[in-house]
Amino acid sequence: MYEWSDEHRAIIDAVRRFVDTEVRPHLDGLEHEGDAPYEVLRAFYRTFGLREAAAESFERALARKRGGERPPGSSDPAPSVLATIELCRVSPGLVTSLGVSTGLAAGTINRLGTPTQMERWGRDLLTLDKVGAWAITEPDSGSDALGGMRTSARRDGDEYVLNGQKTWITNGPFADTLVVYAKLDDGSRTDPRERPVLTFVLDRGMAGLEQSAPMRKMGQHASPTGDVFLSDVRVGRDRLLGETETPEGGGRTSARDNFVTERAGVAAMALGVIEECLRLSVEYARTRTLWGQPIGEFQLVQLKLAQMAVARQNVRQMIFAHLERSRDGVVASLAEASAMKLYAAQAACQVADDAIQVFGGNGYVTEYRVEQLSRDARVLRIYAGTDEMQVVAIAKDLLANYPT
Repeated sequence: MYEWSDEHRAIIDAVRRFVDTEVRPHLDGLEHEGDAPYEVLRAFYRTFGLREAAAESFERALARKRGGERPPGSSDPAPSVLATIELCRVSPGLVTSLGVSTGLAAGTINRLGTPTQMERWGRDLLTLDKVGAWAITEPDSGSDALGGMRTSARRDGDEYVLNGQKTWITNGPFADTLVVYAKLDDGSRTDPRERPVLTFVLDRGMAGLEQSAPMRKMGQHASPTGDVFLSDVRVGRDRLLGETETPEGGGRTSARDNFVTERAGVAAMALGVIEECLRLSVEYARTRTLWGQPIGEFQLVQLKLAQMAVARQNVRQMIFAHLERSRDGVVASLAEASAMKLYAAQAACQVADDAIQVFGGNGYVTEYRVEQLSRDARVLRIYAGTDEMQVVAIAKDLLANYPT
């Protein structure tokens, strides 16, 4: 049975010390004063030598790409999952910004790009020297991200001209490098829903590229979100990932693979929220007195604590199973990742809501932190695909593949 090893527990302790000394003191600035999260994240990288590790990992990946080799199929994914859980106990927005920059943006470039493109953009994103955004969502095609995409790429000689709008783009306001998905508009009568999806890399300050100011959101204030506007943005083939319109694993496949990664990652984020809400609620139930006794003595409070613990155990076991399979080189299907995300996101929201109820009026003010965790958890049921889209993915897989 999978369980955290002694080495894993040492990682947990080290990340918790960092969170207590380097993140919690900055929470007010991140939550209420509009501070960007990138210096906190870079401090995290410095503390644990992650910048150097990322650079070494990049050089190995670059060498494999140049040699035509595929990346290895398995390694221990637990350390990154542990960091996600521990950071999400205090600020899920930090993980959202970090994951999009180093995972989605850098990951897409380093998977699909040529060696030259990897060196040009991938290394600096992976090491956090630069900030990346991954731009696929549009105002009218959130859940229908690929079919409903309207952002277009029109050929013009040796260049492409990009037009469109992306929205809800994590790191969008501050990104140095943006991975942008667009439909090829070649003048044919092909159904727009079926047109090829191309992937480009843009840099801040390019003519016709506009990045909005951060949106004012319900939660995850530590993760800046914005719109990206493209107005006749001219790009050469050197900015088309793979420098071909049909790279292996590109376009629609790339987007779907990233959805699997995102959805599995949301479960780890949810566990961080659940664990912190449970810890805070147990402490409060032990010390808050009512009618001369701790509120933890009341059965209805005990029920909420017990339900939180059950949710924690269930999500942990889902993550343990995922880690064990990943370690063995088994890649989760879209339906499996969707099931993880659906259950874990709903559990995190319920646990956070119950935590507010345990705290009563105190849970409604910022001082006791559960209100922030509740606001931050709510988007887990929306981004990387809404609950409803997870249900569709799971049901389609059942109808197509369930044994009879």
